[in-house]
Amino acid sequence: MLRTRHPTRLLGVDDVDAALDLCARDPAAHVFVASRILDGGLGAGSSAAYGWFEEGRLESLVWTIANVVPVETTPASWAPLAAQVRKVRRRSASFLGPRDEVRGLWQSAGPDFPPPRAIRAEQPLLATAVPPSRRGVALDPRVRPATLDEVDLVLPAAEHMFTQEIGYRPYTGSPAFYRDSIRRLIAAGRTYVVIEDGQVIFKADVGSVALGACQIQGVWLTPRLRGRGLAASLMATALEQAMLDHAPLATLYVNDYNAPALATYRRIGMERVGTFSTILF
Repeated sequence: MLRTRHPTRLLGVDDVDAALDLCARDPAAHVFVASRILDGGLGAGSSAAYGWFEEGRLESLVWTIANVVPVETTPASWAPLAAQVRKVRRRSASFLGPRDEVRGLWQSAGPDFPPPRAIRAEQPLLATAVPPSRRGVALDPRVRPATLDEVDLVLPAAEHMFTQEIGYRPYTGSPAFYRDSIRRLIAAGRTYVVIEDGQVIFKADVGSVALGACQIQGVWLTPRLRGRGLAASLMATALEQAMLDHAPLATLYVNDYNAPALATYRRIGMERVGTFSTILF
């Protein structure tokens, strides 16, 4: 690790190992950033993260593209990292991550960002390393990986889930870029679906994979089937397949007010391991 006289700096390819070691302190919380680093997020000339150093050692970092995501930050690092985050505020639409870190970083950087549209201060972070079937949870044989010829079937479900969760559509104008993001997940075997009568009725994505962990996102069940007790077996099957296909530790975070989802996740054996917050603007 190169020493620096400055407490913060843009991270580069020489910092990949140190950055991954930092994320590995809590894989369930930091799998999102670790996966982006593995995808080349610290590439030369296009780095998306700033690091904070103590005696030349990387001790905290913050991801800054699309989302501002703190990793192992502390009160001592919040103000220096916030100064870097302010410089790139136009490329980020939210702050998200461990609750106390998000709160501390936002207090320093928030005045330079637009007023929040929503603050989701309490989002339980859940995880499990035990496949649901080993807990006696029934699996649904209809759940399977989506195929590339099903991209246009998955797109409406993904759009509905995003709009319902975030409050606006995931694209304006042409859906080409959003469609491509769906295609890439499917190509990587990271979208699980149930399709009946030519329509997706359930889906779940593996949004991030790194450090022996996979993060589930984009969970959606068609509204007409909600409240019928189907979610647990569907989600359990997607979770079990993700753990077999991608990583043995599965994690996700959910809004604290989403009581049905929390009940489903508890039923399939997911346990709370932390708390996230998300600030949308």
